[in-house]
Amino acid sequence: MEKTEMIESLIYTKPRSLQPIGTHYCPGCTHGIAHRLVAEVIDEMGIREQTIGVAPVGCAVFIYNYFDVDFAEASHGRAPAMATGIKRANPDKFVFTYQGDGDLASIGAAEILHAANRGEKISVIFINNGIYGMTGGQMAPTTIEGWKTTSSPMGRNVELHGYPIRMSEILAQIEGSAYIVRRSLHNVANIRRAKKAIRTAFEVQRMGLGLAMVELLSSCPTNWKISPDEALKVIEEKMLPVYPLGDFKVDPAIQKHGKGW
Repeated sequence: MEKTEMIESLIYTKPRSLQPIGTHYCPGCTHGIAHRLVAEVIDEMGIREQTIGVAPVGCAVFIYNYFDVDFAEASHGRAPAMATGIKRANPDKFVFTYQGDGDLASIGAAEILHAANRGEKISVIFINNGIYGMTGGQMAPTTIEGWKTTSSPMGRNVELHGYPIRMSEILAQIEGSAYIVRRSLHNVANIRRAKKAIRTAFEVQRMGLGLAMVELLSSCPTNWKISPDEALKVIEEKMLPVYPLGDFKVDPAIQKHGKGW
């Protein structure tokens, strides 16, 4: 019997900027997608040796194990402050923070607001899944009205707990911010748009325009207590009405040069 040669086409491989290891994230969590998008952008820009990430406290606390770039670990909520120091001391480096809604919108709210106000030349990846994932599913500043969590078992009551906070809309009002957008990871089309936004956020840093933040609506099937497929539907049906996708601030220089990348 003659040997038949099989022609194989490579359809998937990990980006160079990701380590060839598994992660600790729960099944269906979209942190893995966000990691890949950031790594692909770093590879495509050819900046792996010039990139420094700042890890948060939260589900992504071990992100430095998964990326093959330099990393620093910040105290809870202080990633923008640490990134400020790193970037000012190393202006030739690409510095980004990767933060969840507890790290950025709760304990770290003052840090991100003042980093934006100073126009710090850093890129921020903000994961919004509307809940505290690492600590067991408590209510977050971004939890939408009516959602049940371990600390709001009757659902978020805005009269008692306040309203879900919209960080993109807030940061877009600050003079030092240059690029503030919200994207989602609930389907392929939106994942592609998310990657383009992340690329733009890094290009904004290259151009020295000011702070750039990409907010990514993400899923947390474990703490939402639903399946991964159902969680993606929840993003589309429940989160998008509260957190509409869009560009909230785009520096004119980005619009002028954006088609070049």
